[in-house]
Amino acid sequence: MTSADRVGPAPAASRRRFLTGAVAAAAALTGGGLLTACSSGTGRSSSKGGVATGSALQNALPAFAASGLVTPDIPGVNGSTPAFLKFPAELKASVTGKPGKGGKYTFFTPLWGAAPGKDSKYFAAMDEALGVSVDWQLQDGVTYQDKLGAVLAGDSIPDLFCVPGWNITGQIPNAIDAKAADLGPYLSGDKVKKYPNLAAIPTDAWKMCMFGGKLRGLPMPNRPLGGVVPYYRADIFAEKGWTLPKTADEFLQLAKDITSPAAKVWACEDMWWTAQVLFNCVPGTMPGYWKQVDGKLVHLIETQEYLDALSWTQKLYAQGSVHPDAVAGKANDAKTRFTSGQSLIMNDGDVMRGMMNEQAKANPKFSIKPMDFFAHDGGKLELYIGAPAGIFSFLSAKLPAARIEELLGVADYAAAPFGTKEFVLEKFGVEGVHYAKDASGTPVQTALGTKEVLSSYEFIASPAPTIAWPDQPQAATDFANWMGRMMAFARKPLFYAMQIQEPTRYASLYTPFDDLQKDVVRNRKKIGDVKDAVDNWRKNGGDDLRAFYQDILDKSGN
Repeated sequence: MTSADRVGPAPAASRRRFLTGAVAAAAALTGGGLLTACSSGTGRSSSKGGVATGSALQNALPAFAASGLVTPDIPGVNGSTPAFLKFPAELKASVTGKPGKGGKYTFFTPLWGAAPGKDSKYFAAMDEALGVSVDWQLQDGVTYQDKLGAVLAGDSIPDLFCVPGWNITGQIPNAIDAKAADLGPYLSGDKVKKYPNLAAIPTDAWKMCMFGGKLRGLPMPNRPLGGVVPYYRADIFAEKGWTLPKTADEFLQLAKDITSPAAKVWACEDMWWTAQVLFNCVPGTMPGYWKQVDGKLVHLIETQEYLDALSWTQKLYAQGSVHPDAVAGKANDAKTRFTSGQSLIMNDGDVMRGMMNEQAKANPKFSIKPMDFFAHDGGKLELYIGAPAGIFSFLSAKLPAARIEELLGVADYAAAPFGTKEFVLEKFGVEGVHYAKDASGTPVQTALGTKEVLSSYEFIASPAPTIAWPDQPQAATDFANWMGRMMAFARKPLFYAMQIQEPTRYASLYTPFDDLQKDVVRNRKKIGDVKDAVDNWRKNGGDDLRAFYQDILDKSGN
């Protein structure tokens, strides 16, 4: 999910979204496909592997203290994300004074788009508010992992560096252990209360910040759901009188009814991610891809649910309901096909608000809504929530204590919640320069704001997720209510919130499944080929990996 869609201003252009929907679905996966999208980066590995558990974990975690500065319009239900439909009339301050004392720092973070330049009025305003001077070393997000690896392999480490979860591969976990500061002495337990915005970050997100047995990271928390969402064209469904399906068979029939190649309309894009949810599959990325069956750990690819999801998706392809470009693997154009009406159902990440804003002028009738998940047979749905954090920042271990404390003050400012003065400056910039308020009091960016106000500061640390879309209150309501309904069926995967580094010898264990599942759903290979691949997976290290996770499970007391 993009943070720009989660809180703050509407995405003004595609470059402003630092994650595409496909990447987001892998990064904040809820029932997503094994080794799809950025799957090669979702498996975290180190030379030794391991995870913090028990008292070592509990003693390192910051104490939680809710903010309570702003009351949501739609409260969370069963752990769902609360929604804000409008900006409060009066903004509150979450930080007293300037957190910095004039320090100068280098920040190394990704950027999907064009950098604003060194003379940015936005960066200057943030430096002034923070009381520090930041030299932003913004890197192209597409090639970020290579650049990050090179930087961490050297002796000159930026004062703060960001590591997206899908980049925590190979030797990067070892580099984090060796070169990132231990934040436990500053944040563990009640020490975090010195930084109230950091204290309001959910505990489960902090659990993901444990590396090498120590609290090293600052998190960007995720929503519990939203990594994989089945969207449908609500405007066209209403016009045609189509009813949403409640079983997998009903979905197939609806897909047949919708599809009309002569009219250049197909029912859907590739629905593999959604299929796994409908068939109650455990998540497809580590460490959530295990379940216990009769006291034994069973991997996703060993389950009947996985095979059934593949078989159902085969049928969807075989009956011609998937857009031909999706069949050809052109996933990057899925949203264009969806907005143009060539496909009417798609699964993606947190793209609803952005798409609604983009289509507001070109197609005022355009409306999308999230489709409720359902159990494939109409029975009990088991919906697994995603990882509680997916992107992290780290401070250099070379920094002295005073500079670490100064940067934690900066992180506290960056984690200011929706509806605060700090939030508005960070997300919108300076009033009259980067934005103006509309009649409802919602900030609307100027041309300069669109150019200069980037997502950079949320990479440092972010508040607990919200659905803060004052420019799209109906979309916010629909999404919040959808999540509230779905959370009634939600459960945590077995290794939820554990920051596990798998040993590097398992790094290529899943490589054969990348192309295999694509070939199977497209009917180029058979289910029997999957069973053969699973047998090879067990022989080539899968059973050893099972033992590795069983040891973690035993030590965690679960």
